[in-house]
Amino acid sequence: MSRAQVPEPRQTLDPDRVAEWLAQHTDFFVGREGLLQQLKVPHPNIPGAVSLLERLVVDLRHRAEDAEWRLENLLESARYNEAQYRRTRELVLGLVEAEDADALAEALSTQLAERFRTQGIGLWLETPPACYATQHNANAWQPPRFVLTDDARQRLERLLSEQTSCCTTLEREDWQALLPHCNAPQVSGSCAITRLTQGESLGFLLLASHDGEHFRATLDTLFTEYLGEVVSRLLRRAEVAGAGRA
Repeated sequence: MSRAQVPEPRQTLDPDRVAEWLAQHTDFFVGREGLLQQLKVPHPNIPGAVSLLERLVVDLRHRAEDAEWRLENLLESARYNEAQYRRTRELVLGLVEAEDADALAEALSTQLAERFRTQGIGLWLETPPACYATQHNANAWQPPRFVLTDDARQRLERLLSEQTSCCTTLEREDWQALLPHCNAPQVSGSCAITRLTQGESLGFLLLASHDGEHFRATLDTLFTEYLGEVVSRLLRRAEVAGAGRA
């Protein structure tokens, strides 16, 4: 009596090898379109399976929606950047027209408040011999221009943490000390600080808001640094002009 033959294990193809083979033979389904109708794949949103063609339609629809969302984001960024550029241009033109440091400080305060919702401006300056034109007596300076005192320097340096420019939280006590001409928030606000230099230290520019997120720590400081460079050059111009009139 012969022994019953044991059936061999069912042979299956390795899915990864099948996928690799199909990737290398992308024309496999040409002339075999009927297979596409027989293939079933899970639907991404509902239970059950659908044909491969239906799944491809769903995927293409999702890709189109994603592309539309990305395009809208790009357009929104473009509109924001254009508005930011226009505000910055008008700000700089207003500063360039200032004839002396007093007018420069006033233009800074007005332009930043109107165009960038900045509620506090502080221009803390060293006092060179020419005192940046017009008022040679630094004690007669008007806000937002202040003589850089030791206390103000220590507070600003602490906020900067050895950086050239930064955005950070401005506690009520620091606000009252550095922006005495502006109403302080109940608890704390936020600020952007940059050093003013033109060959040597000229002081600091401080921009502040009652909104703690307006100048949040993660915000890029490119605009603040650029504004500081413009103000530094205009201050030096005002000093030279004041020395010439003296």
